[in-house]
Amino acid sequence: MANEGRLRLGVNIDHVATVRNARGGAYPDPLRAALVAEEAGADGITAHLREDRRHISDADIEGLMEVLNVPLNFEMAATDEMQRIALRHKPHAVCIVPEKREERTTEGGLEVAREENRLAHFIAPLREAGCRVSIFIAAEQRQIEAAHRIGAEVIELHTGAYCDAHAEGHLDLRDAELDKLRKMSTFAQSLGLEVHAGHGLNYDTVMPVAAFPEVMELNIGHFLIGESIFLGLGPAIKEMRRLMEAARS
Repeated sequence: MANEGRLRLGVNIDHVATVRNARGGAYPDPLRAALVAEEAGADGITAHLREDRRHISDADIEGLMEVLNVPLNFEMAATDEMQRIALRHKPHAVCIVPEKREERTTEGGLEVAREENRLAHFIAPLREAGCRVSIFIAAEQRQIEAAHRIGAEVIELHTGAYCDAHAEGHLDLRDAELDKLRKMSTFAQSLGLEVHAGHGLNYDTVMPVAAFPEVMELNIGHFLIGESIFLGLGPAIKEMRRLMEAARS
């Protein structure tokens, strides 16, 4: 991926598609958002093709593969349909996430430890096709160990509990969650896993996570798309990049 020497920013464009789909038209275009994000300094674009297609569509994935100059991180559930789509497109990275039809957003990490055998067989063809396989998990040692055993190259630590605690003013819980993320980042790196993080990060919460030297990439979407209403997408991304780099300086 581009700019390997710095903390990378993956911009999730799902909720541009959410706004588009609310009216059933073609505007705003997620592909245009992806190109704006690329121009503003995003190191990659993340898009989650859900089973119910509630935001990103199959055509969006086709278009992203055609127009992007930065890598696509294709988020997907561990289903046969999604595996077929990923194998057809062969994106740079595939991130396996949990998915429930009734949830508004991804509510937790993937349960790898209980599904180790199935997931090992599921990701093997993706790895053989040249995709970097990432597993989206909670900051728990047993899940990290399981992700390592099944052959994942990357884990993405779910930062939602940390961000929620901060938003709700539960500062002791926030600090405990941040400490857990710090320790599990170190543990995952010790196993040879590349560490990413994401979910719920915003300008107030990004710097402590960005400061972890083990974390190589942050994936941020909903906040940036929301902030773009006020600042514009390019400036919103540039401000996030500024804070990430300040945390590492």
